[in-house]
Amino acid sequence: MKRIVATILLVAGGHGAGALAEEVDTGGTLNPDEMSLNRSIAEALDGNVDMVVCAQGYLMTKKGDHEAARKIFQACAEKGWTGTMTWMAYMDQNGLGKTEDPEAAAAWDRKAAEAGDPVGQFNYGLDLLRGYGVNQDLDLGRRFIDRSAEQGFETARELKREGYDWKAVTPDADEWKFQRVY
Repeated sequence: MKRIVATILLVAGGHGAGALAEEVDTGGTLNPDEMSLNRSIAEALDGNVDMVVCAQGYLMTKKGDHEAARKIFQACAEKGWTGTMTWMAYMDQNGLGKTEDPEAAAAWDRKAAEAGDPVGQFNYGLDLLRGYGVNQDLDLGRRFIDRSAEQGFETARELKREGYDWKAVTPDADEWKFQRVY
């Protein structure tokens, strides 16, 4: 960046002062905000997302700034980054940054699944098997699990081996959340 530096010259003999302008190259902005979390949020809000920006949402979630994480994940999901769709589902499922919302979580899982993401297919298949956020549909749930397994997702293969019993791949501590209440 160039800036004008005014230099005051005193004229000897009491004749007053004059100004002389000279251009100086300052070498640009020192320590630009190019790799910060704030920069990632700004880029996401401007629609400029890439793998690095989208991954910053994970760091935001880990530090507890769920509002910022949602901004990044939302922008990335709108551009088709399926991994951020599954993170949005996780946040909605667990009430991170807003009230727990099973329907929104399942909608994000479905979106990732329909985009061909094996984790999204697995998660949406689980939603359907459990009836979590969607109407329970065992046949459709198995089909999504099968698609995920065909893509090599090992947990989906494990679930198939266990006869599609979702409890086989869900930690015991979480079972209460997915129990059907009639």
